[in-house]
Amino acid sequence: MSTWIRECTLSWLQRLALKALRTGQVPRHVAFIMDGNRRYANKQNLAKTEGHARGFEKMSEALGWCTELGITEITVYAFSIDNFKRSKEEVDDLMELARQKFQGLLDNSKNIMENGVCIRVIGNLSLLPENIRKLISQVIIMTKNNNKTNLNIAFAYTSRDEITNAIKDITTAVKRTDILPEDINEDLISDCLYTYHSTNPDLLIRTSGEIRLSDFLMWQISETCLYFSNVLWPEFCVWDFIHAIFYYQKCYPDIKRMIKKQSLVRKHNNRVATYVDKLHHERESMIENFSLPAVQS
Repeated sequence: MSTWIRECTLSWLQRLALKALRTGQVPRHVAFIMDGNRRYANKQNLAKTEGHARGFEKMSEALGWCTELGITEITVYAFSIDNFKRSKEEVDDLMELARQKFQGLLDNSKNIMENGVCIRVIGNLSLLPENIRKLISQVIIMTKNNNKTNLNIAFAYTSRDEITNAIKDITTAVKRTDILPEDINEDLISDCLYTYHSTNPDLLIRTSGEIRLSDFLMWQISETCLYFSNVLWPEFCVWDFIHAIFYYQKCYPDIKRMIKKQSLVRKHNNRVATYVDKLHHERESMIENFSLPAVQS
């Protein structure tokens, strides 16, 4: 069974390079658009599902590099809502791969718990099959008190969907008079997104040579350093990762001048703070309900 965070098997030179990077500014939060699994499969004459499986293995390897470097939050784009438009066979294979990996994590949780990883799945879970939803919810609940590293998995996600649902929540709150129209500001919208637990990414890495964002974290990356690699995701190696971090460090002086100081403690009046607490509690209750056995009719 594959582990979700693979132990780093690095050469002395690679470890030396990571040690050198730690003397500079290390991003706290790195996001990955893990692109190129299908092209890798075609290149290697493999089935698409095997390409996606290799992509998962690379993700677990990259998580090991991140923890080795001291990065405390990682967000990965695992499955876009737009991916539902692919062939039924490929979507079914991706759902089955997800089912296997989340079930495997529940059955063999020692690795992820020892590493203190808190797993959050951001996305529209209502679009997923019930069995996947249940496994995801159980994983979220199992790891919610871990506090060494946060792993956010964007699954059934697009930024447009995220922002649309935030607007719906805010509109409903105004109709119910939980908040007033003049309470609506950037902080409130940020607290209504799927990523309300997180600071914004410091660095976003996209592989496969595509220079676009594919509707990923559009609200959150306005001040993020963007790094595009020509390497297909399953072929992304620790040297590619080191180059991305070095690029971030080279850009950091300019980034530092532009960015606003981030804090998860956003400023709200009492009315808004009460509403935000209520919304987050409702979302946690929804996750708990998803984790329960289905009611037999």
